[in-house]
Amino acid sequence: MVLIRDERPGDHVARDRLLDTCFGDSRLMKTSERLREGRLTAWGLALIAERQGRTIGTVRLWHVEAGAGRAALLLGPIAVDPTLQSCGLGGRLMRAALQRAQALGHGGVVLVGDAPYYARFGFAQGIVEGLFMPGPFERKRFLGLELRRGALDGARGVLRASGVFDRTGLPAVADAAAASRRRVA
Repeated sequence: MVLIRDERPGDHVARDRLLDTCFGDSRLMKTSERLREGRLTAWGLALIAERQGRTIGTVRLWHVEAGAGRAALLLGPIAVDPTLQSCGLGGRLMRAALQRAQALGHGGVVLVGDAPYYARFGFAQGIVEGLFMPGPFERKRFLGLELRRGALDGARGVLRASGVFDRTGLPAVADAAAASRRRVA
């Protein structure tokens, strides 16, 4: 049985090992990583998929500004153990993360990823046509989703990191609920 649960501070070693297996060290060189560096995940939006005590999947969302101070979330990375890919676990993680983000009052989510895969969750290129990543990115892989109608309407400019800064320097999940909730638009 697979359990999808909140990420805990002690999960970082297994999570990072899974991310290294799925993406290698090159994941740390991506523009999306620049938006995550030194930040805590959005409160309540770091999930782990676990089976028999083993981390087999992960998804995290991060606060960003989608031009002119407009709050949004950046999704990623999402990863599933390679031996379990194509079994629907990635879809379960995505749906869980997006449902939780919507329940917490977030309006829009952006990501860089495979358009055909993410289209089934409602992500599209047109939603982010006025937005840009703060470094190299593939336009056709830059996608957005509105959890609340109009949340990204007219969004223009370069994404900027926002949210809670991780002052510890240690891998962590957002536990500063009050600070994070103030950022929700």
